[in-house]
Amino acid sequence: MRRVCLLVLLLLLAGAGCTSPSPSPADDAAPPARTRWQPKPGVAWQWQLSGKLDTSVDVPVYNIDGFDHPASAVAALHRKGRKVICYLSTGAWEEFRPDADDFPKDVLGRGNGWDGERWLDIRRTDVLAPLMAERIEMCRKKGFDAVEPDNMDGYRNRTGFPLTAADQLRYNRLIARLAHERGLAVGLKNDLDQIPQLVRYFDFAVNEQCAQYGECAELAPFTAAGKAVFHAEYELPTARFCREARGLKLSSIQKKYELGAWRRAC
Repeated sequence: MRRVCLLVLLLLLAGAGCTSPSPSPADDAAPPARTRWQPKPGVAWQWQLSGKLDTSVDVPVYNIDGFDHPASAVAALHRKGRKVICYLSTGAWEEFRPDADDFPKDVLGRGNGWDGERWLDIRRTDVLAPLMAERIEMCRKKGFDAVEPDNMDGYRNRTGFPLTAADQLRYNRLIARLAHERGLAVGLKNDLDQIPQLVRYFDFAVNEQCAQYGECAELAPFTAAGKAVFHAEYELPTARFCREARGLKLSSIQKKYELGAWRRAC
């Protein structure tokens, strides 16, 4: 009996010597995700989408066009201690972008009020998801910290497609996921009615003219969650909106519609 036990033990040891060690959980784990930037309520910012980029504004956050600026411009802002947001249109087609021909004609709807732009059929995620992933990947490769996806409320406009609120929620969550998968923060642009359903998916908000239309209080879920709201007014002077903005902890500035370098902060 002792010999049998010894034989079994030897066989077990021999088998163990021939077997590769099982990988530890650490061996199988994915590399740690890049820590995502989380801008806090009230942080100052500059928004410039046209003209020669002015890097002299002494604020912690810049929001600039993702296509128009190279990685070197982002790096220059980083050297000045700025975080940099990549502006992209994710809900409308723009004829002047280098990837314009990649969009099939059947996903292009009515004009959105800006020259050379048309609403997209956001229901067609089979087409749009890879295209938007490429755009957001461009932002990542250039070194941006975050993405501002524009035209995120097509369902409330005459797009040429029968878009529903559910379609918009699905698409906006998709855009947030594509940004987060690449380690980038992402902002919800306008789309005030859907903030309660979307605030947890987005790292900050970008809003135009909430003071002019009496809507700024609707952005409170973002600041209550410790997330910045980058807010701009075009037609109101700062005296008409800054007091409310400070009370709501918004990051508010006055801009001109062309979104050049000029700004007036609260």
